[in-house]
Amino acid sequence: MDEQSSNIDPFAAARKRMVQEQLSGVAPRILAAMSKVPRHEFVPELSRSLSYEDMPLPIGYGQTISQPYIVALMSGQLDPKPTDRVLEIGTGSGYQAAVLAELVAEICTIEIIEPLALRAAADLERLGYKNVQVRKSDGYAGWPEAAPFDAIIVTCAPEQVPQPLVEQLKDGGRMVIPIGPLSNQELVIFLKHGNQLKERTVLPVRFVPMTGEAQQ
Repeated sequence: MDEQSSNIDPFAAARKRMVQEQLSGVAPRILAAMSKVPRHEFVPELSRSLSYEDMPLPIGYGQTISQPYIVALMSGQLDPKPTDRVLEIGTGSGYQAAVLAELVAEICTIEIIEPLALRAAADLERLGYKNVQVRKSDGYAGWPEAAPFDAIIVTCAPEQVPQPLVEQLKDGGRMVIPIGPLSNQELVIFLKHGNQLKERTVLPVRFVPMTGEAQQ
């Protein structure tokens, strides 16, 4: 980023440092998106000075914005293509949607907590992300009228994969999702072939639990 841009964006140097120091081994396309998206715009004012530290931050209502490394990891594991239509479950702050919006054609993102959905939609619109649609709903059911999707990313943890999400994933599609109870979650990649899911575990993680129907 040039000096003029740094003068306009007081967080430019911090964002550059985040990419250089925290995201080693990440694919160049993901790095480019992470370099561009202003994470501080999705962080509450009280935590803004910590926007580019490698940590989750509270965004209210018991929810967090994930640490940059996890956002980069999940984005890379999703293997986003420029023509993809992606479903995100758990909009939260809107930051993950913004990163993916730099990489794919369209994002449909669902948030169950209405104030977060409204705030994320407003922030994404304010920042010019025209290829993102935000819905206030229970993500367990997905977004059936917009299906099928090339890829699905879930940023809250059910104990099992919701069947509606499996049904809304295209044949050949990819799903990145944390699975398990709070004390024992793993990030899992699923590849769909016909009616079968091929599973690959990536690493242990700790996400907020999926609420709504997932807990019934």
